[in-house]
Amino acid sequence: MNILTGRLQKIDRREALRYLGYTPSTGDISGVIPLLDELEERVLAVQDLKAVYGIFDIKRGDMLDLGFAKIDSRDLGRYLSGCNRLALFAATAGAGIDRLIISCNRLSPARAAIVQAVGAALVEEWCNSVHAQLTLQYGAIKARFSCGFGDLPLTIQRDIFAALDVTKRIGVTLSEDCFMTPSKSVTAIVGIKDDIQAKA
Repeated sequence: MNILTGRLQKIDRREALRYLGYTPSTGDISGVIPLLDELEERVLAVQDLKAVYGIFDIKRGDMLDLGFAKIDSRDLGRYLSGCNRLALFAATAGAGIDRLIISCNRLSPARAAIVQAVGAALVEEWCNSVHAQLTLQYGAIKARFSCGFGDLPLTIQRDIFAALDVTKRIGVTLSEDCFMTPSKSVTAIVGIKDDIQAKA
């Protein structure tokens, strides 16, 4: 298994505003910008970006053998068409954001909502960075596919956590209902195309 760490200097404002429900047609958003500035700075101060990933072979038969689990998923099977390997990763923005959400919520639910949105944008950008590093190492690979997409059940999180030893390696825990803590955490499957050889 491989561990990645990082630190971002800014977040994608458009992504944060999208999580807040703002669209290009919303109109004047100048009123929220000062608060967004303040809370982005606080989120960036507590970020603790970590990821763990591994590479697994894919075998096809009656069920899709992912190397870490066997699954009957038509949507994942279509996604992995043209791939004989996959990169599996778990990533987190850290527990500090959850603590900041709780702290802000005591004073202002609106501030907590902005922290939620900024944190979501941060972990999304971190996942993009992890994906870019995987692409650099393994060549052209597909966009990520996460648990809960299509007919891929959320319960496969248990297999992902076991395969990557997620809790030990990056400190993310999984509830009985397969939700992650810290909340700004993501797991994903990334197909590696057959005709691309690893650069490592």
